[in-house]
Amino acid sequence: MTKHERIVSAEERFTTALHGAYRAWRTALDKRMKDLGISQAGWVAVAYIAKAEGKPLSQSELAGLVQVEAATMVSTLDRLETAGLVSRTPSDTDRRVKHVTLTAEGEAMYHQVKDKADGVRADLIGQLDTEKLVQATELLIQLQNLVETF
Repeated sequence: MTKHERIVSAEERFTTALHGAYRAWRTALDKRMKDLGISQAGWVAVAYIAKAEGKPLSQSELAGLVQVEAATMVSTLDRLETAGLVSRTPSDTDRRVKHVTLTAEGEAMYHQVKDKADGVRADLIGQLDTEKLVQATELLIQLQNLVETF
């Protein structure tokens, strides 16, 4: 096996493991969130809105953060609004834009989501070697920066 073949194999192994870990992570979170009665798109949106710390996000900003199409985000927000978790208000400066904020019920839902996500992190990541975790985190941040400037 040549040096290049080993590098390709390591790259392929890494990307396969990265993708598999991501899917397994989302599945583990979904299992924990199941009893909340909210879809994956819903709890991810609630989390991003909460993390905006009171700064209203536009529907399109939220769609970008969640990485879904604008139309998908609209239907997700329709369900969240019907459930009383979010409110949408027109922008003061652009009537085409609607800002999304959490209601009191949405804040309560976020705390439940966060508690469950923290539990998954503690149960799974807590089993990993701290030094390796720091190294992996640094590597993933470096990879994300490369991908974002690609």
